Amino acid sequence: MTAMSERLAALIADRGAVAGHRPWPRYEIDHDTWTAIAQALGEGGGDLLGLWGEKDNVHMALRVAGQAWPCVVSVRTRNEDFPSVGRFHPPALRLERALRDLYGFAPLGLPDRRPWLDHGAWGVRAPLGARPPAARRDPAAYEFLPVLGEDVHQVPVGPVHAGVIEPGHFRFSVNGETLVRVEERFGYTHKGIDGLLTDADMERAARVVARISGDSTVAYSFAFARAVEAALQVEPPPRAVILRGVMAELERLAHHVGDVGAICNDASFPILHAHCGILRERVLAATDRAFGHRMMMDRIVPGGVEDAGPGAARSLLSMLDEIEKPFAEVVRVYDATPSIQDRSCGTGILDNALAKRWAAGGVIGRASGRDFDTRRDCPYAPYGEAAFEVPVLTNGDVDARIWIRIREVAQSIALLRRWLGDLPSGDVRAELPSHEGACEGIAMVEAFRGDVLVWVRIVDGRIARCHARDASWFQWPLLEAAAENNIIADFPMCNKSFNCSYSGHDL
Repeated sequence: MTAMSERLAALIADRGAVAGHRPWPRYEIDHDTWTAIAQALGEGGGDLLGLWGEKDNVHMALRVAGQAWPCVVSVRTRNEDFPSVGRFHPPALRLERALRDLYGFAPLGLPDRRPWLDHGAWGVRAPLGARPPAARRDPAAYEFLPVLGEDVHQVPVGPVHAGVIEPGHFRFSVNGETLVRVEERFGYTHKGIDGLLTDADMERAARVVARISGDSTVAYSFAFARAVEAALQVEPPPRAVILRGVMAELERLAHHVGDVGAICNDASFPILHAHCGILRERVLAATDRAFGHRMMMDRIVPGGVEDAGPGAARSLLSMLDEIEKPFAEVVRVYDATPSIQDRSCGTGILDNALAKRWAAGGVIGRASGRDFDTRRDCPYAPYGEAAFEVPVLTNGDVDARIWIRIREVAQSIALLRRWLGDLPSGDVRAELPSHEGACEGIAMVEAFRGDVLVWVRIVDGRIARCHARDASWFQWPLLEAAAENNIIADFPMCNKSFNCSYSGHDL
């Protein structure tokens, strides 16, 4: 442990944990300790995993460097104030801006006080807080950061794009063809997820969580189910545990294959995009046959899963046989084509120090040397006893992000073959116990983009409060950094190599 991580651990040590919060401990702390923890995070003592609010409290999930398990710390607001974490640790900035919009809290010392999710169209301020009426604003009235310099001009792109993608605005500051700064503005897909998950019954909450970001529906459902099960102390049956892993790896497989093709398409090599599209379609068609839904939405539920159909294991194994060799050929062509290599190698480099500071998960972090994978480092079933490799590269460019995906495809196929070859029989659902009073649960699951976190408070069997955090919260800001000093024509390829979620980020 470093000196800063030891300091961070000492700030939390010997405190009494809040009863009924599982499996990570939660500690209630004062404002001074909260500020000291924020300073320690800013100096590299650990990773920020999440920051979210309630009516009178703000919660922060963090992982102390060198310690096996994360924890949650909570601070009560004073007249809607609490000390800003973002003034010491920039990864918290967007999370605090979102908190300010939704609850009306005022993070003391927050360096960036611009609205984030509130585009001025709600008619109220702080819809999850006091809800005072607010005059509507022009949604386009947003103060982008100024860039000064001779011959620097701005190119606005979005929020509506030519492709079938979600809305997001990118403001490019350009000198000639070189990007001097990229600034993002999101919130266009804000759906009020935190509000929809407040005082919701279990079934409705599970369905809402499954729709936060449709391409990660398995990961979100998995994390929600694990959080609920931790709170209620429920163990799903062995068959359900393995089927959850199968679905998670199928989701990873489909999107990694699709992303490899899409990145090549943005490098002006559409033939590989076409081949990867065919392979991805084969995966989705097989999941539809096996689980009755192409994206496996609503198939993981608290207590277990919806069972796979007859012959599912055999059908899925057959699909793996069909795609493995053709995907290897895609990889061979990518590696042997100088025109793609010229576009991808050395483009969109994300520095290792930034990846670590932002606790960048998934492909983004591992391509820049951050050796972290929730499945291995915060293990959960069925991964705790599964043997698999976590590929890590250090180049941090588009090419490295492609190769991490390629190697993870191989690992997913190996895991799927192992699990499908020896799928347990038996029940697929454990009954949730009736529970009076309050309990809390938290879980983190490795989605194809990186770690997804879900926290729940259950009161008398209902979801009193639930918060879900996508990996994209800590990845989108890093795209701005990776794109700088590249030519504007390479931004689409940089963007696709990150493939962050708009919907999962906007909540």
